[in-house]
Amino acid sequence: MESNEYVISPEQKGRRLDIFLSLTAKLDLSRSQIKKLIEESDITVNGRPAEPSYKVKTDDRIRVAVPPPKEATVKPQEIRLDIVYEDDDIIVVNKPRGMVTHPAPGNHSGTLVNALLSHCGHLASLGAPLRPGIVHRLDKDTSGLIVAAKTDAAYRSLVKQLKERTAEKTYVALVHGVIKQDEGAIEAPIGRHPVNRQKMAVLGNPNIEIRNSKESGQNSKKGKEALTTYKVLKRFEKYTLMEVKIKTGRTHQIRVHFNHLGHPLVGDPTYGGQKDEFGVKGQLLHAEKLKFVHPVTGKALEFEAGLPAEFKKVLQGIGDF
Repeated sequence: MESNEYVISPEQKGRRLDIFLSLTAKLDLSRSQIKKLIEESDITVNGRPAEPSYKVKTDDRIRVAVPPPKEATVKPQEIRLDIVYEDDDIIVVNKPRGMVTHPAPGNHSGTLVNALLSHCGHLASLGAPLRPGIVHRLDKDTSGLIVAAKTDAAYRSLVKQLKERTAEKTYVALVHGVIKQDEGAIEAPIGRHPVNRQKMAVLGNPNIEIRNSKESGQNSKKGKEALTTYKVLKRFEKYTLMEVKIKTGRTHQIRVHFNHLGHPLVGDPTYGGQKDEFGVKGQLLHAEKLKFVHPVTGKALEFEAGLPAEFKKVLQGIGDF
């Protein structure tokens, strides 16, 4: 069991216990995880249990005991898949909105990995235990194309292509507001939100050019390099339909970048901050195209998946589409 102890300085006094610990970079725990540790008496103040709302005082000694992670396993589940391509090495799936890519706290079943294990029988053994074969992911409410590796050799090849940016992912997104420039780039470092650990945010000194930017942005010590390019597909009275490509694969990258521009994705429950006029449950973001080189044959592959019905319905309701 990992144990950490902190002594509160005069500058830190007055903060809630759960907030203080959630901002402690070494722990990298969310407030919900911290609350659970407090409830299980794994966090104490001066040797005694405390409430999450406890206001820390100067010289308080806070002890945090983090239990070792439990052995992770994923069970196969028979769930219908929209398979776009499959062979002995890889499988490409059109993931529906609402499906989580791999098991995580709060989502241990019904995920794409559960379904893939049932359909394929096995996936690459490399990667984290809860996401075998997964080389990239899509957010729960992002629909579209995702590739998984069945073999370790395929996994290594796909990961390398993504890291070297030779694989290409193209998305379609509907954002609030009218973007005047026909195309452009957003280069702004992304990292964990300093207060809400469940969210991501643009950190440091971003270089955002909403025209035809080819310039290199500034990397922040707090955020990782993130580059998004876009092209306007269609403008509506209050919305813009975008073709978006990501050159890096940061968590929530498209959602964070467009929200930072003041054009959040329609339906985004986390970064939207806008009235949802359409009743959609989740951001209108679809991974439409996927290009990469087959890890065994070396053949260039390209796949495309049309917009889901819910996305089309919204577009038809706001204009001639």
